[in-house]
Amino acid sequence: MAQGRKEALSVQALQFADAALVYLAFVISASVREDLLRTLIKWGIWPGGGNPVEVGLTDLIPLLVVIVPLTPVALGAFGFYRHPLRKRIRDSLSQMFKSLIIVGVVVGALVVFLKLGDTPRLTLGVAVPIAVCLVLAREGMVRSFVLHSVRAEDAKEAVIYVGSKEAITEFETSLSAEVLGQYKVVAHYHPTESSPDNFSRVLKDESVARAIFAPKQTEFGELAELIEICELQGVEAWISAGFLQAQVARPDFDSMGGNPMLVLRSTPELSWALWIKTMVDVVLSAVVLAISLVLIWWWVALAIKISSPKGPVFFRQKRAGRHGKPFMMWKFRTMHPGAESQLDAVKESQGNEMSGPVFKLEKDPRVFRFGSFLRRTSIDELPQILNVLRGEMSLVGPRPLPTYEVEQFAKSEHRRRLSVKPGITCLWQVEGRNKITNFDEWVRLDLEYIDNWSLGLDLKILLRTIPVVLLRRGSR
Repeated sequence: MAQGRKEALSVQALQFADAALVYLAFVISASVREDLLRTLIKWGIWPGGGNPVEVGLTDLIPLLVVIVPLTPVALGAFGFYRHPLRKRIRDSLSQMFKSLIIVGVVVGALVVFLKLGDTPRLTLGVAVPIAVCLVLAREGMVRSFVLHSVRAEDAKEAVIYVGSKEAITEFETSLSAEVLGQYKVVAHYHPTESSPDNFSRVLKDESVARAIFAPKQTEFGELAELIEICELQGVEAWISAGFLQAQVARPDFDSMGGNPMLVLRSTPELSWALWIKTMVDVVLSAVVLAISLVLIWWWVALAIKISSPKGPVFFRQKRAGRHGKPFMMWKFRTMHPGAESQLDAVKESQGNEMSGPVFKLEKDPRVFRFGSFLRRTSIDELPQILNVLRGEMSLVGPRPLPTYEVEQFAKSEHRRRLSVKPGITCLWQVEGRNKITNFDEWVRLDLEYIDNWSLGLDLKILLRTIPVVLLRRGSR
């Protein structure tokens, strides 16, 4: 419970540290560039002819705003922060190389599309190896510190187990050797076999830092006094909630109106990572909208009016958002006017290629010719950028379904896909899209995304979506 939260906070702290080191690398690189240029000019061997363009660190701010936060996110996406004690140096270098490719592609795209001007390649070129060395040095220092802490027996927290032998044994078997190695068990205490006074004495004599309770459902009343003793002595009281047997939800602790609450949460907890996800949604959507509005939207609108002049350019439909809250989703229109009223007739005559409540048909007779092209290229989804900017959708998330299809969900777990904000792309799109004809498999991919969500996973899905769209894999 709290252990998982501590691990997540540790990773976030390392990512913040690496972001600071990347920025430091650019500071050093900019300084080195200036000194090197002065030396080359002084010796008369500057190859560019004339004086070089003065580019300071402030001129790199547009790139630094992207590079500094993106680098640790990319590192996390490739597992750089996982299993630090078991990694080899070549594993770290491989993960860093892959991350640099991603960051380089993004920076290159920004330079081209946003026309950032003359980017000092020397500064970038020098900053990369400096950043690699700094981050590797940081990783080595953290690894050495952790190994030293784990190996030092005196540095381990003194822990007392509270509960029956059977409950304690069951609890210990659920822990890995790595977790068990972080603590020193100094005593076992069974509430029915001893008195609270003895419990208090053990806490004092053994300098206990943490009491771990593994109670049965019938023992909570007996534990109240022991927990109060821990509280008075400043000892952490950890209560095993294994009796709840949650299959997916992650337990957490919170308070409501001053009342302590055990929370079982199956969706990502509100954190800085979700805040960054929202900021990325807004920034990328604004950039895509600005670029595509002139290059794509007007031409698509013109082609739609030529192909199907009687209907509007845009199609709006009520879709189920987070927790099922309805919103109007935008698309470029791909069907003839009145297509929704013909749905039942099409189902009866053509059937349904998707199991469950969702309707999918490869050759839907309601789609006009240019609309078919829009669907194959996924251009019809482009107006959903407006829904993202309105906060109704995200760039990455389970696809929003029409409200009438959501009402037909037969299984409770199907509704869990509504526990997060819907998105334009998700695992379903990159793993098979319309080639997947089983709705349960679709839901499985959505829940896999929800249960394993991270900024790195979002980045992977966005990058994998590009070739899927360009090569029209699984599109209809």
